[in-house]
Amino acid sequence: MSSSQCLENPPSLSSTSGSGSVQEVGGLKTYVTGSPHSYCAILLVSDVFGYEAPKLRKLADKLAAAAHQFLVVVPDFFYGNPLDLSKHDVEAWLKVHNKEKGYEDAKQVIAALKIKGVSAIGAAGFCWGGNVVVKLASTTDIQAAVVLHPGRLTDEDINEVKVHIAILGAEIDKSAPPEEVKHLGGILSAKPEFDSFVKIFPGVAHGWTVRYNDEDHSAVKSAEEAHSDLLNWFTKYVK
Repeated sequence: MSSSQCLENPPSLSSTSGSGSVQEVGGLKTYVTGSPHSYCAILLVSDVFGYEAPKLRKLADKLAAAAHQFLVVVPDFFYGNPLDLSKHDVEAWLKVHNKEKGYEDAKQVIAALKIKGVSAIGAAGFCWGGNVVVKLASTTDIQAAVVLHPGRLTDEDINEVKVHIAILGAEIDKSAPPEEVKHLGGILSAKPEFDSFVKIFPGVAHGWTVRYNDEDHSAVKSAEEAHSDLLNWFTKYVK
């Protein structure tokens, strides 16, 4: 996370949003939706505003309902302390809630899912969460990854990727500019051992997939297109 765009349009959080329930998974409070008997799961890693963002939970419910094959989990990686611009110093908050800690916590969630009988997992991350998911994609803990408007990624990060991965970027993005996303896509496309997909969405800004304006028809349409791409990727590779 390296741009003020990462902090724009913060959501109004709601602990009761969504049709799922909050459970403990891997030691973290987690929003859980979809079939509890599924062998396939999707892990959603939020941006800095956390797991109570209504549009993120709405997406989780949409993924669970559309495929009827996924258990979808959205953990609280910030332990009840998501970024609040009215009271937190951003840099100090990020030192406590860093991507390395997020990665370690995500591994605990994945381990807990596997104990429950889940055998295939996809992970999708947004901004801060996108960088966590790229780290997960350097392991065999997951089968596929989707990264949406990530924070800044390095060539080294991408060179470590071992699983099928899609990167969805915005045309207007200072954290992950289109030319940089396309460059990373070039690195991925040179790796024949797994599939990769890179797409730049025109006319939208960083955060558009979970922080769009409901009154902006074009923004909603772009977000829904990204959601469909995400679902299609996991339907293809998490089974």
